[in-house]
Amino acid sequence: MSNLPAPSEMFLPHRLSKFFLTATLALSAHAQSAPIVDLGYARYRGTVSAINVTHFLGIRYAAAPLGDLRFRAPQPPATVPGVQDATTEPNECFQTSKGLSPTNPLETRQAPPGINSTEDCLFLNVYFPSDAAGTPVENLPVLVYIHGGGYLAGQASASNGEDIINQSNRGLVVVIIQYRLGVFGFLPGEEVKKNGALNAGLLDQDFALRWTNTHIAKFGGDPSRVTIWGQSAGAGSVLQHVVANGGRTEPQLFRAAMTSSTFLPAQYHYNDRIPELSFSKVVAQSGCASAADMMACLRAADADVLQAANIQINNGAFFGTYTLVPVVDGEFITQRPTLSLLEGKVNGGALLSVTNTFEGTKFVDQSTGDTANATQYALELFPAFGSTQADQVGALYVGLGTSLFQETALMGESIFICPTYLLLHAFGGRAFKAEFAIPPGEHADDVPYYWPSTTTPPFKNAVFIDAFAQIFTSFALWLDPNKKVDPTTITPPWKRWDLEHTEMLFNKTEDGVPVVQPLRTSDALLERCQFWASEGGLTAQ
Repeated sequence: MSNLPAPSEMFLPHRLSKFFLTATLALSAHAQSAPIVDLGYARYRGTVSAINVTHFLGIRYAAAPLGDLRFRAPQPPATVPGVQDATTEPNECFQTSKGLSPTNPLETRQAPPGINSTEDCLFLNVYFPSDAAGTPVENLPVLVYIHGGGYLAGQASASNGEDIINQSNRGLVVVIIQYRLGVFGFLPGEEVKKNGALNAGLLDQDFALRWTNTHIAKFGGDPSRVTIWGQSAGAGSVLQHVVANGGRTEPQLFRAAMTSSTFLPAQYHYNDRIPELSFSKVVAQSGCASAADMMACLRAADADVLQAANIQINNGAFFGTYTLVPVVDGEFITQRPTLSLLEGKVNGGALLSVTNTFEGTKFVDQSTGDTANATQYALELFPAFGSTQADQVGALYVGLGTSLFQETALMGESIFICPTYLLLHAFGGRAFKAEFAIPPGEHADDVPYYWPSTTTPPFKNAVFIDAFAQIFTSFALWLDPNKKVDPTTITPPWKRWDLEHTEMLFNKTEDGVPVVQPLRTSDALLERCQFWASEGGLTAQ
């Protein structure tokens, strides 16, 4: 949990109002710990925690994507009578893992206790500061969090909104969403375009953002002050919403964006060779190859059959890569994301981006040191590359240490770090950049520092944890990490990234002393990123 002092002992950027919502907001206190919200299509009963944060867990924001709704755009939930319980974590969407080839060990993960993996998973959680009866504060900024997991895994139950509310000094409403994953959310191909919805998982997220726009005032949130945030594929999802609809999404669904380890794998046109190959594999493994109507056959298939294909296809991918991910669908995502960023076609008015120092380590087989070769690795990672591009990669990375380290660097930079700098360029003078470097500084090592009630931060230093976690809450509150929730945090003045390419480093000394200081982005790194931007047509980014 946060190490912030009690609210009465702490500097308050503004005094939190204690007004009751009007009747039109439709939120009432059924009992001291059982507030009820009326969403029109359903009434939900939540609960109030010991620190007066109200939880509504497992709110259905879209109809169950079952039967004929499988592989289609999300639809409004059905109207249900009575009061629905919203006090337990929702079931998660079907899960699988990244590519494991060539060794292909059986990688498994366990759902949290009491949570099942299922196709019926379009739920979200809402947390807000309240009194003991669950009455919210009015008109607070809103933070919508999109989980990571490579578009193949992840769930809302992995994050506790109280962590963010504590680090914002009870100044934010928090929404944590789920969306369809893997084959259920990202089945590509011409047949899906004709009779279904491409990027269904992204459309789920968009639907959840529109739900937030419509309903968040009932929970004390201000729909005009929404910030979207995600980590890894969640950050990649944020990027997708930034470029969605050619940067002209209506109505405006968020005013600002935050990314932690922006994930941008190859994003092919929906009917390119590789997406069509993925579709054919799903059809074949589902027993639908000879069907007159393949989409009807897939919709009629048992969910466990599809999930078995989901696991096999994704596990069989090249080590550390992800097969079923967003595509350019020509409607929601109108062109390659890097083109939209280079053209400045973006939704949102401000950006905060964080990357970890060694993003690529977990996605490169570290047992292949004897055979590592950056030039050959580039050919494996990007199938459209030829020898010319691969040789250029080899020349760019040759001076960065061992061959294995070169592979790790080019994976991390091409897929995570360099797309982040493109985002920063697209937002111009409206963006801030940080680097998380607490050793080992690998992908996802930053996550425990803003979700500490789920995983204990390895560097158990309250001064550091508060400084790092509050850059996100300050930005969600005021679009500027220089305006501090707690003025005593050690983060120094922070320039926007376009001013001398200045970032903020979050690290520690060998003796365990926090280090938070400005640094300048490496010119050599930006040169490598310029190469990756120039090759977007071949990397399919």
